[in-house]
Amino acid sequence: MSFSVTILGCSAALPTANRFPSAQLVSIRNRRYLVDCGEGAQMQLCRYGFSALQVNHVFISHLHGDHMFGLFGLISTMSMMGRRSPLHIYAPCGMQQILDDHLRYFGEGVSYSVEVHELCCERQSIILEDKHITVSTFPLYHRVPTCGFLFCEKTPPRNIFKEAIAKYSLPLCAIIAIKNGSDYTLPDGEVIPNEQLTYQPYAPRTYAYCSDTIACREVALAVQGADLLYHEATFADDMRDFAINRGHATARQAAQLARDAGVKRLIIGHFSSRYRSVDALVAEAQQVFPNTCAAKDGATFFLNQDLPFAD
Repeated sequence: MSFSVTILGCSAALPTANRFPSAQLVSIRNRRYLVDCGEGAQMQLCRYGFSALQVNHVFISHLHGDHMFGLFGLISTMSMMGRRSPLHIYAPCGMQQILDDHLRYFGEGVSYSVEVHELCCERQSIILEDKHITVSTFPLYHRVPTCGFLFCEKTPPRNIFKEAIAKYSLPLCAIIAIKNGSDYTLPDGEVIPNEQLTYQPYAPRTYAYCSDTIACREVALAVQGADLLYHEATFADDMRDFAINRGHATARQAAQLARDAGVKRLIIGHFSSRYRSVDALVAEAQQVFPNTCAAKDGATFFLNQDLPFAD
């Protein structure tokens, strides 16, 4: 089943000519989840072929402008496009007051409700769940309360081998029971284990999003084994002390965390505007964790099992 991440913006606080501020669109089974909403996020959605009306859930990692200034224009645009369904915003404490103040002055005529779910950034917790996925928060370590987000697929129902249906002449009632986990008993009393009759169609996948944070053991534990990790890499490692003082990570530190966490693939982003090219940051990270790629506005990454990044 489809599971992908599209980069809408990968710049740090100052946008550049080819990098918008932080925003991503996570797509799972044709449902769209916006993660951070930097300035211009609605323009990027349009540019890369997505409708703002497809977004029902917005996750804001922290209340710094480069991660949320795009939210207010997005809310207005959704109203002008005729939205009627609620928009759910998940953000650290303070978001409700910010949004109330904005809507007091600029929210006249908004055609739908905006529901804010304020997050505790001090512990891991599930904030959204349906039959296919869970979305969880975990603490990040920045200058203000900050959350990371984990998108985890649930284990899918098992499929039955078509050959087994024909081989054992399975009736419909037996097929339903087998898909629900039952063994099958033949007329002569022989029991065919469920594992011989069914297979798991795909392994559940996990995407971890780490916006502004120092790289530390606690974060590595939270993202352990993720299929795809996005981790900020605002600076090169020659600015390590400055990065730590500002609550940020270097490319090398992000790679070390990815290695220690046993993730399969790493995307680095949130690049400082001082880097016109990020090739040196990617090379620095790849020395530690080879399966590293740079975020790039408009790039889409698919969560396919055990596939390296393309060159």
